Amino acid sequence: MKRICITAAFLLSAVAATELAHAQAWQQLQNPTAEQVFASWKTPPPEYGPEPYYGLNGPFDLATVQRDLDSMQALGFRAVTVQYGFGSKYEYLSPEYLAFFRSFVGEAKKRNMRVWIVDDAGYPSGFAGGRFTAEHPELGMQALVAQRIPMKNGETFDQAASADQVAATAIDSKSGEAVQLPIANGRMHWVATGDSWVIYLITHAFKTSPTRSDTNPRRVKDGTQTLEDYLNPAATAQYLKYTHEAYKAAVGDEFGKTILGFRGDEPDYSLNGLPWTPKFFDAFRATKGYDIRPFVATFLQPKDVALTPRELKAKADYYDVFANLFRDGFFKPQGDWCAANHLEYQVHLNHEEMQLQLVHSEGDFFRDMRYVQVPGIDTIWHQIWTDTISDFPRLASSAAHVYGHPRAFTESFAAYRPAPDVTMAHYILNEQFVRGVNLVETMYYPATSTPGRGGPAAFMRDPAYPALMQYTSRLSYLMSMGRPAASVGLLLPAASLWMGDATADNTFVSTERLLSEHQVDFDIVDEDAIAMVLKPGHGTLETLSGNDLHTIIVPSASVLSEATIARLKALVAGGGHVLFVGGTPTQVAGRTYIDDHVVTAKDFAWASISLATLEPTPTPPAQPPMAPPLPQVVPAELLSALYRAVPSSELTLATPDAALRYTHRKLKDATVFLLFNESSVAMHNELKLRAAGNTVELWDPQAGSSMPAPSAIVGKEQVTVPLALEPYATLVIIVKQGAH
Repeated sequence: MKRICITAAFLLSAVAATELAHAQAWQQLQNPTAEQVFASWKTPPPEYGPEPYYGLNGPFDLATVQRDLDSMQALGFRAVTVQYGFGSKYEYLSPEYLAFFRSFVGEAKKRNMRVWIVDDAGYPSGFAGGRFTAEHPELGMQALVAQRIPMKNGETFDQAASADQVAATAIDSKSGEAVQLPIANGRMHWVATGDSWVIYLITHAFKTSPTRSDTNPRRVKDGTQTLEDYLNPAATAQYLKYTHEAYKAAVGDEFGKTILGFRGDEPDYSLNGLPWTPKFFDAFRATKGYDIRPFVATFLQPKDVALTPRELKAKADYYDVFANLFRDGFFKPQGDWCAANHLEYQVHLNHEEMQLQLVHSEGDFFRDMRYVQVPGIDTIWHQIWTDTISDFPRLASSAAHVYGHPRAFTESFAAYRPAPDVTMAHYILNEQFVRGVNLVETMYYPATSTPGRGGPAAFMRDPAYPALMQYTSRLSYLMSMGRPAASVGLLLPAASLWMGDATADNTFVSTERLLSEHQVDFDIVDEDAIAMVLKPGHGTLETLSGNDLHTIIVPSASVLSEATIARLKALVAGGGHVLFVGGTPTQVAGRTYIDDHVVTAKDFAWASISLATLEPTPTPPAQPPMAPPLPQVVPAELLSALYRAVPSSELTLATPDAALRYTHRKLKDATVFLLFNESSVAMHNELKLRAAGNTVELWDPQAGSSMPAPSAIVGKEQVTVPLALEPYATLVIIVKQGAH
């Protein structure tokens, strides 16, 4: 048996090495010199985008595609994300459609453009254009739902248990007491002892998140086309057979060449009920060691009912298992399939900017992205504007950094109200670039065969738009080169969010802002990363991208795992830093959250601790609706603790200014700093950059040019640069080693 295990491990290593050997340059981290980057910077490779989201709608033909691809190129697009659309004369995934799609790929290839294939006929991903409903309803999405039966004092409940029933629970709505109804000979019999009891009959049902399908003749977002069971690998195997394998048969010879990969969109459980699959309870018992069914009814009570502490812990166990099943049942098979076929999988989730909602519809952002080659977010409405603070794009870039991928993407613009003009589009993209996003997809470009609404969105028709896309192409390429360089990690406290801890969520968001406004470049991490993915060093935790995290910040997490705490203690013992913002955890979990143990602040005496509360600063009522947000008010003791925990920042300002945002990356012989003035006021200051080098250059992504930084002073491991930034402007500073 031991020999077999060793052989299996060897084979897995060989497969991984083979996949790496076949990986294209754009699929892996690179370590070029600044000179090598600059040589390609004026006209970057098309794999770095940008691309429009192109809907093949209406009675399109080859002439339509040729006309539209030429228009895209004229607008500055280097690639295209393409989705089957409504009104087509071809049935989705039919031989006729796939033959046409091959012609489409050929036209893109003639123009040296690249193609991302949207993996469904709309969103969320996973309904295969309605084929699960029509052909494999047994593989459709399922959920646990509750029938509520109020009882009066002395009333008898006597009913046969149904085949779909998984639990029957009576809950006293006043005391919260829960009683499992006894089942004898297939019947339930129970007598109420008061007027406040409610019986919950829990059954599993085929129930789907709504789908917006371009094969739905009603053209509405509804449940007529079911999503697959995301938690069941067999369902995803069928999905891949329907979609990816069909494209492979048609255009597989262009995989990893003209075709870069598959693009997914918002897979989630947006439904009333609990995510479920037939093997859920077995998986739960195998993972947690107990039966979750007695608790399920409490999770399905009305939202205004407060759960007991024990029920909240059981709920965290439920969502912990759900997150694992979602990752392994849906995201991992697609990432693995794409890797095996020389492609990449890019996907964004739902509610990235609202983590309290995301953890209950998708489990855990980082867990979902574990096997995704190009993690993403979307900003398609008012998540980013000059009157908002928007740090959530770091989720995508951080997942890429943690898991060793060069790129993170954004879907931008689609449903903004008001729609952005080119100036605002520039701002929205810069907000994401400076938070590490480096692959841009812009919405929306319907095929010009679409009656009455074809062609690019209105703001894309502005004469200044091609210049913006040229700027985007260069910045995307530059900020994909080398490796990330952040040395601070901010924990996303998913387990606390599974328990509905709004304080943890607020503190997490506020700490993102605290770090951004004080020029601390950081990566977001989760407990899985700390406990299992990041490589421990002497006072460091190294990401798979190679950047060393010296400091971990924990924002109001009410619970941490034993494995996480062990890694954090080792980090501090080696000379690293751990800062708790808003308080230390009160619970420590092992195998389960329900059997955790209580801890106090004394148990965390090994760390740098701040108990200061950090809350978002509300905008005064007198402020105009579109006014820039005011700087966050930070308690002095918290700020002092932050500076102790982050003793050597890579960028400091002579005069503090909360409007400056920055990120940085390391090349073979240089450090790249990207700065952004997030305010409407010109900025004049002085920068001190901690970077080794004897040459300082300013690179202009709009012109594709470079120049020596005027008045830069080069010292040992530090350079000083005068800073002058116009409102909403960016600046690229390169600190290079080598000859002057």
